[in-house]
Amino acid sequence: MDMIADPSLAAIADAMARDGFAFVRAPAWRTVLGAASLADWNGFAASWNDLGMDTYMADGGRYRRRRHAVFSVSAEGAQRKPHQPHYQSRDYNALNGGIARWFAPVTEAVAAHPAMTAILGACHTLFDGLTPAATRPRAWHVELHQFRIEAQPGQAGLPTPEGMHRDGVDWVLVLLVRRENVASGETSIHDLLRRPLGSFTLTEPLDAALVDDSRVYHGVTPVTPQDPARPAYRDVLVVTFRRE
Repeated sequence: MDMIADPSLAAIADAMARDGFAFVRAPAWRTVLGAASLADWNGFAASWNDLGMDTYMADGGRYRRRRHAVFSVSAEGAQRKPHQPHYQSRDYNALNGGIARWFAPVTEAVAAHPAMTAILGACHTLFDGLTPAATRPRAWHVELHQFRIEAQPGQAGLPTPEGMHRDGVDWVLVLLVRRENVASGETSIHDLLRRPLGSFTLTEPLDAALVDDSRVYHGVTPVTPQDPARPAYRDVLVVTFRRE
């Protein structure tokens, strides 16, 4: 692992190097991203109100909305790639894998938002530093996923319908954007022998889970409405880094 100059990122890197994952509370992540990049956080978060329905759910569920984008990220910055499908093999996603899934693209306003720029920059610094120099790529293949999981009375929303899983990438960030009127949604981390390593719940905007996908499995329990008379949903940004 390379030395990471930012002390707030260095502490996260130490936890990930030791445990294969890190749970980062919102104040620490806010420090990493910087106040300027988060000045329009409310506008950034509001974009989760404009996601398309995920129609690829093999369980027949209509509880997940999303947008998707692909970038090349290096020390020079992030460059958006032409829109392309999201693909996972069935080895990593037994429920929905094995096909190319086309989702509505992340809007340009969201992709170029200062918050997104800061998130990608922080992830690059962290994940690049954690990657041995011998296997570190010049640029990373990065996918962004805006997810909204909706819960209805009598119908839970499933953040990870495939269950405890790996994503088939190198590194993963799951960043909470908003929780509205939902209960549960606990994240669990297991080692490669399926032994539990830890669990926690993302409850505040900017709470984050960071995962070394080569070392651990992760999953999230279903969310249910607290008040069945009101809308209930969990909004997250998922960012994955993979060697090209």
